Amino acid sequence: MGTPHVGAILQKESYIAMVRNAEGTRLFRNLYAAVDGKRTDIVRDGDLSCAFFVSSILCFFRLIATPHATVSGLVRDLESSGWRKTEIPMPGDIIVWEPLLLSSGETHPHIGFFLGGEKAVSNDSETQTPINHHVTFGARSDGTPVRAIVALYTRDF
Repeated sequence: MGTPHVGAILQKESYIAMVRNAEGTRLFRNLYAAVDGKRTDIVRDGDLSCAFFVSSILCFFRLIATPHATVSGLVRDLESSGWRKTEIPMPGDIIVWEPLLLSSGETHPHIGFFLGGEKAVSNDSETQTPINHHVTFGARSDGTPVRAIVALYTRDF
């Protein structure tokens, strides 16, 4: 038997598999920076890790330039790296949800991955890990989404 020939990495399939396999990982819970000269976990032990989670995977596959701790910085990088807005998401596309008011009084936008159908993966501030969830986090009793989608980004692989 000879050595099997391995062709090129199937980037999109591998990327989507990594997103799915990230569910429950604690890998994205901490990101340290010097803030006013002090070591600070700027994603607050996973409370604010959505942009760090998404950008780390995108960066791994060289789909953006650098990892990010904020949704706004990540969106700028998406747009400068060839991602474009879309109305019809495909698996692997990026979802940006409306900002929510946190218990701390801050508003915080949210970002994650579209998996297909009505499923998405994003960081959950309660478990402080990426979770699989409904694309709008479900619906209220009046049928409106719990969290509205404000932008969808796609790109060719």
